[in-house]
Amino acid sequence: MRHKLPPLNALRVFEVAARAGSYSAAARELNLTHGAVSRHIAILEDWLGQPLFAREGQSMAPSQHARAFAREISAAFDHIADAAERYGKNQRVKVIRVSASATVAMRWLIPRLPRFAERHPDVDVRVSTAMSTEPALRGSFDLAIRRHVPSGGQFQSWPLFQEHNTVIASPRLLASAGLSRVEDLAAQTWLTSETRPGDWEAWLDAAGEPLLRAHRTLRFDHFFVTLQAVADGMGFGIGPFPTLDTDRVSGRIDMPFPGLTVKGSTYYALVPLDADKPVHMRDFMDWLKETGEPEADARVST
Repeated sequence: MRHKLPPLNALRVFEVAARAGSYSAAARELNLTHGAVSRHIAILEDWLGQPLFAREGQSMAPSQHARAFAREISAAFDHIADAAERYGKNQRVKVIRVSASATVAMRWLIPRLPRFAERHPDVDVRVSTAMSTEPALRGSFDLAIRRHVPSGGQFQSWPLFQEHNTVIASPRLLASAGLSRVEDLAAQTWLTSETRPGDWEAWLDAAGEPLLRAHRTLRFDHFFVTLQAVADGMGFGIGPFPTLDTDRVSGRIDMPFPGLTVKGSTYYALVPLDADKPVHMRDFMDWLKETGEPEADARVST
């Protein structure tokens, strides 16, 4: 594998040049001459067997192919820097890398992290996100939060919480709509997500109105986009709790029928069995169990 790697110094110069957009900008950032940058790029182009930059006016600009390649190289350099920081002999920063689906990371985990930071101010929790539609666990992490536990016995796992779903809307829209019965929703716009199919149907079944249909429906690709549309008053959506507890408490969204809920997904914490588990990692695992336990035990109506 070592012999298949491109020249690493040339790769580093290329990444900067592609990100900065020109040889001149890369030369300034790296404190190199324009000619040195050009030579490194030529070495990498020769190794790859194809050009990466083309002349645009007085400058050399990266191609679309080069920009895509640079994005992956940047991610790889970030992983190398992270590993060096975490495993360096003189490194005093304690780092925990958490991978979570985007909505849970933004709406559930991150709002709760200040509580962990109060207890452990010397620990740096770094959160990366993944789409819930991605079937595989990608990237490097110390702990992941997902809807399912992968088969194969590669992870220590425990349930964090189970979502319960109900109708949500912005307080302004809710005040103007004047809903008093579930049937009144038929005159409204319903917002749906491709990543959470069947949410409306499941809730309507639980509400005893399986045949109710919307006056208008708008579909978005991911739930966090739908949530923004709900908060902006574009229509009514189906939202999961406790994931959206902070949005409700802050007044960003409200629930017209809080007593009508249906069970949603269960989220699990996943820790690779072969992962290093220093004290600060075990502290984070204990805190996460403590944080999720009351919600994992919650009972909702169906």
